[in-house]
Amino acid sequence: MDSALIPEGAKRCPFPVFAAGIAIVGVVVLWGVYAMGLCWLKGLNQTNMNDYYGFALWIWADLAVIAIGGGAFFTGLLRYVFGIDELKNIINLTVVIGFICYSSALLILAIDIGQPLRGWFIFWHANVHSMLTEVAFCLSLYFSVLTIEFIPLILENRQVDKVPFFHNLGHNMHGVMAIFAATGAFLSCFHQGSLGGVAGVMYARPFAYREGLLVWPWTFFLFTWSAAAYGPCFTLTVLKMFEGITKKKLVKDNVVHLLAKISGWMIFTYIIAKIIDTIYWATVTAPSQGFKLMDFYSDNAFYGIWILILEIVICGIVPAIILTKKSFRENSRLLLIAVVLGTLGVCLNRWVMVLQIMAVPVMSFDTWALYFPSWQEIATTVLPVAYGIILIALAYRYLPVFPQEKELNAD
Repeated sequence: MDSALIPEGAKRCPFPVFAAGIAIVGVVVLWGVYAMGLCWLKGLNQTNMNDYYGFALWIWADLAVIAIGGGAFFTGLLRYVFGIDELKNIINLTVVIGFICYSSALLILAIDIGQPLRGWFIFWHANVHSMLTEVAFCLSLYFSVLTIEFIPLILENRQVDKVPFFHNLGHNMHGVMAIFAATGAFLSCFHQGSLGGVAGVMYARPFAYREGLLVWPWTFFLFTWSAAAYGPCFTLTVLKMFEGITKKKLVKDNVVHLLAKISGWMIFTYIIAKIIDTIYWATVTAPSQGFKLMDFYSDNAFYGIWILILEIVICGIVPAIILTKKSFRENSRLLLIAVVLGTLGVCLNRWVMVLQIMAVPVMSFDTWALYFPSWQEIATTVLPVAYGIILIALAYRYLPVFPQEKELNAD
């Protein structure tokens, strides 16, 4: 039964080995589900959230997975709207990653509201003055779009495709996928931007506050830009992990190098904008509110100036240089370093824009508020990672995620 579901001509590990791996990761999933159940049954007192930290660790995870999942909308935009045909050989992987990231984001939000049975309130009693309302609407709709983009891949399963109805349905859905890709890009841009806008309009938190254009602070545009720039880095990181684990070549180098090049130039332009934004914030915006740059960084291990250098220089300028220079990005080791640094860079950006904001003292009598999550927060943050590993493993085993796999591994 198992072998009949595997794509024709593809080689996979024996089923007992696969099942054992899924079972091990499944234990982590059960740990996370248990912690999630505690948060729902006993309330958010299971967390270390307090008057300083109204956001838990999982909100950072939520913003991070949305950012690294940005590779789905950006690659879809390049493939279907701008017609870059080479990317058809990696688009399935981006759709699977995007589906995992956005379903994880919704799962985290369901935990965060504490009472999931009231989750529909945000739609029925929408606060039209809140950027988070726009985030909720766009996130939900984009997840629906991703589901529609994922369905044709499921229908291409070897056995499902034998049913004429499903075969024709999948074929016809491919024909109109450009519409969904464009819709998804529009929705994703707005909810990515609104997440940045939430931080940028907080006047009471000068670490995040930004000026901007009309009602949109600069963080609105930086969040969207960074997701499009760094999202492909995560796609390539996952690809390299797959190739390392399976010991197979799964996508041709020209496709990888093309996506890396596009990502590199996006990071290059983003990091210039980020540097300009940081300089203006440090020399104009913050002083106008009575702060100096070093007021936002502490000597403690968590929130030192090192975090700014790490984000902009190590995880921004370095991958930008590697990915934009042809000889560097065609070096497999440097390419791997660049995409991993890029992935870490956008996650670090969301970290400082969520948790460091809360830690910085804003009153003269305040002190730095250190924060360490409870085990329930850690377990529920690890939960989406374990869920994602299982889903992507199932997709790789039973679906034609990599169209070039058979050709590249003919021997």
